[in-house]
Amino acid sequence: MIEVLVDGAAPLPALPGDAGADLLAAEAVSLPPLGRATVGTGLAIALPAGTAALVLPRSGLAARHGITIVNAPGLVDAGYRGEIRVTLLNTDATAPYDVAVGDRIAQLVVLPLPAVRFVPVASLPGSHRASGGFGSTGTGARGEQS
Repeated sequence: MIEVLVDGAAPLPALPGDAGADLLAAEAVSLPPLGRATVGTGLAIALPAGTAALVLPRSGLAARHGITIVNAPGLVDAGYRGEIRVTLLNTDATAPYDVAVGDRIAQLVVLPLPAVRFVPVASLPGSHRASGGFGSTGTGARGEQS
């Protein structure tokens, strides 16, 4: 169970069985071409200890209008009690996009987290990948990094 504080008369953000909860805009915003804006949702939550929430883009907004989230996925820690805000980005170079109050702008997915403790060491154990970074896990059909 996740306690939800909703500003105004907004509906609860998810139905039983949904993987993600809809985040709705609590304010109107106009996104110019290639512009970004942080949009309030009017929603605050109390996550249980040992969980975190990820703020994810909506696939329909991305496919139809080029709207995504700048820092996707956004991370909400269990101790945070403020309003969840979403930084939207309009990737369209020519068309503005208007967000109206009540529009579904993102999704929130809550995940369990393992207990993790960071411990300083003199060296790390080896692995197949080692220190290989971006594109280091395979090659494309023409021998290019994928």
